[in-house]
Amino acid sequence: MAAPAACTRFSDNYDIKEELGKGAFSIVKRCVQKSTGLEFAAKIINTKKLTSRDFQKLEREARICRKLQHPNIVRLHDSIQEENYHYLVFDLVTGGELFEDIVAREFYSEADASHCIQQILESVNHCHQNGVVHRDLKPENLLLASKAKGAAVKLADFGLAIEVSGDQLAWFGFAGTPGYLSPEVLKKEPYGKSVDIWACGVILYILLVGYPPFWDEDQHRLYSQIKAGAYDYPSPEWDTVTPDAKNLINQMLTVNPHKRITASEALKHPWICQRERVASVVHRQETVDCLKKFNARRKLKVAILTTMLATRNFSSKSMITKKGEGSQVKESTDSSTTIEDDDVRAPPSPTSAPPEAPQRLHNLVAATVTKAAQRPGADLLQSVQARRQEIIKITEQLIEAINNGDFDAYTKICDPHLTAFEPEALGNLVEGMDFHKFYFENVLGKNCKAINTTILNPHVHLLGEDAACIAYVRLTQYIDKQGHAHTHQSEETRVWHKRDNKWQNVHFHRSTATNISGASPFFFNPK
Repeated sequence: MAAPAACTRFSDNYDIKEELGKGAFSIVKRCVQKSTGLEFAAKIINTKKLTSRDFQKLEREARICRKLQHPNIVRLHDSIQEENYHYLVFDLVTGGELFEDIVAREFYSEADASHCIQQILESVNHCHQNGVVHRDLKPENLLLASKAKGAAVKLADFGLAIEVSGDQLAWFGFAGTPGYLSPEVLKKEPYGKSVDIWACGVILYILLVGYPPFWDEDQHRLYSQIKAGAYDYPSPEWDTVTPDAKNLINQMLTVNPHKRITASEALKHPWICQRERVASVVHRQETVDCLKKFNARRKLKVAILTTMLATRNFSSKSMITKKGEGSQVKESTDSSTTIEDDDVRAPPSPTSAPPEAPQRLHNLVAATVTKAAQRPGADLLQSVQARRQEIIKITEQLIEAINNGDFDAYTKICDPHLTAFEPEALGNLVEGMDFHKFYFENVLGKNCKAINTTILNPHVHLLGEDAACIAYVRLTQYIDKQGHAHTHQSEETRVWHKRDNKWQNVHFHRSTATNISGASPFFFNPK
């Protein structure tokens, strides 16, 4: 697109429309170019709130985006600097995340995965040819241009991207997202373009089976796996994947970056350029099912774990280990949180439709910090305390409904698509009310004379005006039908979201109760 006629103000060239997303210091809105009527996404950054380092990152991102013009990259069309605001005008992409689109498809095969990774590799190859390393390739940054069938995959968010000269290798800092970091970054060795290929290998692995090659709840063990390149192809899900696909993954997930395949070489691999001949066209329903769980886990882990860490202290330093420990964010290994050196970046503002509730929680953390800084101290403290008490009260009401076996009251407080991690689900993410309805109909209130619950040490994390997370120890007492008293203890975390001025529980996570065997999901085992 040709550069517009010289003008000093954004409003001279564009009409602002509705909000699409929000970050710590920016807001994304749809805008319409006055001269053409074309729609774009405008990222509006409040430069008054930026540090000098933040401003340097912004200038770096804009400079890099100007260099990249490719059908598989979200393109920067305009950059306008005003006194207190900087406007970046990008493609308006409306198709959402690639991974979300895949699980909504009626048919998905190995050949489809080949086409997806080809588009990703095309974008990466264009970056590398222009001396750009993205450094943060992950599902959240792979978007679709539109909701039309066959819409192009678009690589987004160049906030961590760096410029390199040729095949230059250097230490550019610890940056990326835990599950997609390359061995050389974790070892703090000089690195370059090959870090993007490693991330592509992780993405391709997920595209084929729906789960990542490296996985551990403990981040140190995860990093040990990555540094050793310790992944495999377990049966039965990998038995139906062609040898060519595995061969490409092996060349991408090569620990030695000097021996790792390049983007241009990967595009010439038979599984990519001859997929009609070598890639399977059988529908992979198991992959789609696993990918649904993977999508849910990564979004909800962001909502719960990352936001709890971020709101523990408004200083990002509370989320980082000491320098001697590697300047690593203490977070879940499947979190989508991006890290850079000793600084935690705000989640990227989407250029597509507004995210659903679990995703919104992640973005609201930064917004909460900004709002808190703008409000008078006394009023803020009073408001915060009141909202915290409100969350504790609604949590107590929910537990009371459980104790009374009142399923109707329970459903009024919970989101219909309530998600949960609990021991009874055997490590699976449970969605909806049916799993819990079984216990209401068959256990709760039927086998006990009395139930009493006490919430100990509740910690409420406010995530903006309409979201919150509460963590607490739950002490449950009950009298069984034989008159014996029992006391059990568990740890629980609940995520609340306010809709139409009404709080709803959207997710909870519960530990295994102590001194209990065969417990129901509500902490007691009537006998």
